Amino acid sequence: MATTAAVAPSRAEHGAAAHGVALMVAGGLLLGTIGVFVEEAGQHPLTTVWFRCVFGGAALLLWGAATRRLGELALRGKALAVALAAGVLMITNWALFFAAIERTSIGVATVVFHVQPLWVLALGAWWLRERVTRRQLGATLLALIGLTLATGLLDGSATDIAMSSRYAIGLLMCLGGSLSYAAVTLIAQRAKDDGASSFALAWWQCTVGSVALGWWPVSHGWPAWGSGWAWLVGLGVIHTGLAYVVLYAGMARLSTGRIALLQFVYPAAAVLIDWAVYGRALSVLQISGVVLMALALSAVTRAVGRAPSAPQTAAARSPAARP
Repeated sequence: MATTAAVAPSRAEHGAAAHGVALMVAGGLLLGTIGVFVEEAGQHPLTTVWFRCVFGGAALLLWGAATRRLGELALRGKALAVALAAGVLMITNWALFFAAIERTSIGVATVVFHVQPLWVLALGAWWLRERVTRRQLGATLLALIGLTLATGLLDGSATDIAMSSRYAIGLLMCLGGSLSYAAVTLIAQRAKDDGASSFALAWWQCTVGSVALGWWPVSHGWPAWGSGWAWLVGLGVIHTGLAYVVLYAGMARLSTGRIALLQFVYPAAAVLIDWAVYGRALSVLQISGVVLMALALSAVTRAVGRAPSAPQTAAARSPAARP
């Protein structure tokens, strides 16, 4: 009986972990299609962000009602202020990311955007006075080398494209968006202590975007009725509502280390989808850069994941901040 009792929990834990991995992979694959929805919708980035906020907020509201979690949305005082600040940063992040896709490509924009753990590390050291180890500094240097290769700036076959002002502006937008994302990550860490759940943060982010950007489609015109609306609805329902639910369920079953590794499913899927749908493949140098970034960022997230107070722990567990 003792042997059976000891084995049963182990099998249950293994099954839960396997289920969590499957959910995280599914969520990463869903997020990997964001670029296609953005490009096919063919709207101004602010219009795209507004539609994502409106339909994403509605989808999250329905999910909250179905799971009886609507009470979490009633924030007050500091928790509400934190959620509103995160909302402003989040819509800035989305707007810059969507604009960057137009100027670079889905694959490049997504890969460059995922340098954000380095911003988390830097901001954590400056703002939270977190100690930075030699391993983290080495991983940061490796990631920066990988980032340089991934942008295509050193690729001889892509020099003309990479050095164009439009492409360069797109890269800067990616970096700006990832910086906003990193700030949201640190805010999300503090928000949990203030009583704001990741579900509440996600919904309030959508609410802030819906209110703050409502003037844009009104003054600049609504999208023509047709397939564009379907793509915009998909951005909200699939990439904010469904992806959030799937990722949240997966993260609840996994350790921080596994979550950190599985976050690379998203950029890998985006690169493959960009190639499959639009024929835009990364060069050998760019792929090498992606590999270096993945190795370096994995080392960083694993290292901070072992520390309970590390900012990346909150990052890994907060799907609300994902682009």
